[in-house]
Amino acid sequence: MTQQLFTPVTLGDLHLANRIVMAPMTRNRADADGTPNDLMAEHYAQRATAGLIVAEGTWPEVTGQAYNRQPGIETAAHVQGWRRVTDAVHARGGRIVLQIMHSGRIGSPHIKPAGVRSVAPSALQAQGEIWTDAAGMQPFDVPHALTTEEVKTAIAEHRAAALRARDAGFDGVELHGTSGYLSMQFLSSATNQRQDEYGGNAAARARFAFECLQAMADAIGAGRVGLRLNPGNTYNDTADEDSAATHAELMRQARPLGLAYLHVMRAPSADIDAFALARANFGGPLILNDGFDGASAEAALQAGQGEAISFARHFIANPDLVQRLQQGLALAKFDRRTLYTAGAVGYSDYPAATATD
Repeated sequence: MTQQLFTPVTLGDLHLANRIVMAPMTRNRADADGTPNDLMAEHYAQRATAGLIVAEGTWPEVTGQAYNRQPGIETAAHVQGWRRVTDAVHARGGRIVLQIMHSGRIGSPHIKPAGVRSVAPSALQAQGEIWTDAAGMQPFDVPHALTTEEVKTAIAEHRAAALRARDAGFDGVELHGTSGYLSMQFLSSATNQRQDEYGGNAAARARFAFECLQAMADAIGAGRVGLRLNPGNTYNDTADEDSAATHAELMRQARPLGLAYLHVMRAPSADIDAFALARANFGGPLILNDGFDGASAEAALQAGQGEAISFARHFIANPDLVQRLQQGLALAKFDRRTLYTAGAVGYSDYPAATATD
């Protein structure tokens, strides 16, 4: 039986050498102003044997910044910094897309520049705290509720970010639709109490994400745009009255766009089969994520559950993950203490396997 994991696949306009995808992971290594740097270029280039890299969640404009040292794609410096990353990946034969992540209400005035406020569908503060370099742990910001016109501006900013991503050399973009950030804040009934066309029933709550996808697809081509979803996710104080039905609605809305892929995470609850939900409602290529090892990834592909499998944690400590999986080599473990710290330690200093491993 042919091992599908190591065979080529085409997702929209993206031609992958294998079906192993590096999932987006926030690592907080950008410069203070969000500019990607040479350290990031080295990190991603080390992992360029992945069929596709989905680069970490990146703010389209500074209102959407969630974390210190999180990269942006707003300024000319950001574009130039990311160009160093994409050039390094492409030089090693890799493919890379950028995850566009507007944080919405997740953030702090100790992170954003002075005078920049957090925004959300509704003026509801998320419960919980966030790390800030300036003041340690702080409560999440109290957000400004976007007006209808401001919602349309935010959609236009997603379109502009997609264009800048292409200018930076990315092969495409992925809309971050999970983990309690802006798209999911609109999608979820607990965080969206709007009375305009972007609030109310599931179809209206899905409209913001759909229009972002539509705007990005119009700008750079639908075959270069993906969407990441996680039905049942409640991260960052997000909840929905019927998460499966709501996510199915967004999948159905997105289906006619002809997107490159849906990047769907395993649901955190056994009550939802996120992969089956995606197959039934999206109709396009699927990248499956969460909890896979080599054997389970191959089994999922052989069963026709999706077209590719993404790995997150395994790519942290295994820059040569593709080779390790192909050769049956042991996987190194990552150091949790260095996930979000500055510098090369725990980021670009994990070694490749040797022939004796």
